[in-house]
Amino acid sequence: MSYRIAALALAAALLVPAPALFAEEVELEYQGLTLNGNLKQAEGNWPQGPVLLMTHGTLAHNQMEIMATLQTLFAERGLSSLAISLSLGLDDRQGMYDCATPHRHRHADALGEIGAWLSWLKDQGAERVALLGHSRGGSQTARFAADTNDPAITAVVLIAPQVWADGYAAADYQKRYKTGLAPLLAEAQAKIDAGEPDAMLGPIGFIYCEDTQASAAAFVSYNSDDMRMDSPSLIPGIQAPVLVIAGSADTVVEGLVEKTEPLADGERVQLVVIDGADHFFRDLYAEEIADAVDELLAD
Repeated sequence: MSYRIAALALAAALLVPAPALFAEEVELEYQGLTLNGNLKQAEGNWPQGPVLLMTHGTLAHNQMEIMATLQTLFAERGLSSLAISLSLGLDDRQGMYDCATPHRHRHADALGEIGAWLSWLKDQGAERVALLGHSRGGSQTARFAADTNDPAITAVVLIAPQVWADGYAAADYQKRYKTGLAPLLAEAQAKIDAGEPDAMLGPIGFIYCEDTQASAAAFVSYNSDDMRMDSPSLIPGIQAPVLVIAGSADTVVEGLVEKTEPLADGERVQLVVIDGADHFFRDLYAEEIADAVDELLAD
């Protein structure tokens, strides 16, 4: 391409208006807690949609890198999005969860909060909502979608969603903390059976946190062999179209592709494997996610 042609092409591109965007921090009162969300409204898409309702991974927040990047990329494609921060049992939670803070949250708590934000979006006039979750947020999103028969949910996007298998928690705990999980799990379950689910255990290893405290209910929730934390096994129960996105270099979530391939018919359930991407899909890998989601929602 000559310099003149290239210059003309650049000038023409600059004449194409970017989608107008309005971004704001929004709050929602839920069960005595203030929940936080980051809303990006794309002109021509808001509020009728499709609007993406985005849930982050373990102990993270709505403006972690992958969430913030995807919101920007979706806006560039004319898609509105709401990225939420799960409360994890804390009022007005900001940023990453501090491991020094005792843990009282449970894996399934996210379902109620996703539902509350879905209702909020519908109250704003959103008619079509695509649920999106990354990592553990993908598992929670899949479980919510499988349990919810809401016609407003028009698609479900699971990005490197959590997988699970019997014995996984015990093996992971032993590897991470060099101690057995079973005695701790038995202690926590005994407190629950005694009517003391909020009794604190610790100092104890919990999720990614060393020497922290966790309630008996929280410890059992995250560490018991519960196949409802296995995202692929939830897909058959989801009525809306499902897009699963995996990274070929992901060492955090292993076995996702093998578990999803038998379910992927290329129509209701699609599987996209992004070559070279790790668990967080940085840089151009995020562009590939945005393109795949844009294509899904254009159907």
